[in-house]
Amino acid sequence: MTTASASPTIAGHETFTLEATKRERVGSRYAKRVREQGGLPAVLYGHGQEPLALTLTAHTAVRHILEGEKVFNVSIDGQTETALLKDIQYDHLGRTVIHVDLERVNLYERVTTNLSLRLKGDAVGLKTAGAILVTQTLEIEVECRVSDILEHFDVDISGLDVGEVLHAGDIKLPAGFELIEDEETLVAMIKISNVEEEDESAEAGEAAGAAAEPEVVGRKKEEGDESSEKD
Repeated sequence: MTTASASPTIAGHETFTLEATKRERVGSRYAKRVREQGGLPAVLYGHGQEPLALTLTAHTAVRHILEGEKVFNVSIDGQTETALLKDIQYDHLGRTVIHVDLERVNLYERVTTNLSLRLKGDAVGLKTAGAILVTQTLEIEVECRVSDILEHFDVDISGLDVGEVLHAGDIKLPAGFELIEDEETLVAMIKISNVEEEDESAEAGEAAGAAAEPEVVGRKKEEGDESSEKD
């Protein structure tokens, strides 16, 4: 099982040391037993070494993962290695973390990771009636040094107006970061609410129907009426 303790900071944030135990048995049946006992199955790999099946304490590890931590010091049998969170597996409902993959790294190598985005500022477009902010993704793939990895990156959207779109390529990344994500990936946009548009369409349809009503419900002309019109 694992405990967590503060360690030197990375990009101004504290990292944590997770003490892990090796798992001798692997497979879904044994992983299920680990989880039932409060553990979180994990695999540590990379740097040309054999992958290690590990057990972490679920509530501790998951808490730091969900808080945005990506770099951990993992202590195994008294030896500590720096590891980057590479993959998270959830249950079939997508709610509970059931397994994580960790990759051995050193603080000065460049790695590819996901950068979480936090949109800040009051977008000017939201002052327009019916305007809403639509987000497509709040994570983009970047390359940077392990020591520079951020929990999140603030993106100012105060200048975003109705009809304007923020793409991944529009984001000015911190020094030392390189965008790996497709530049055209949609991050956010300001648009007029579809609900309002649908209401306007419905009102227009009702008005058109009302205008056409006399032709639809008018009485059938009788023979006498037709002859008088011809005269």
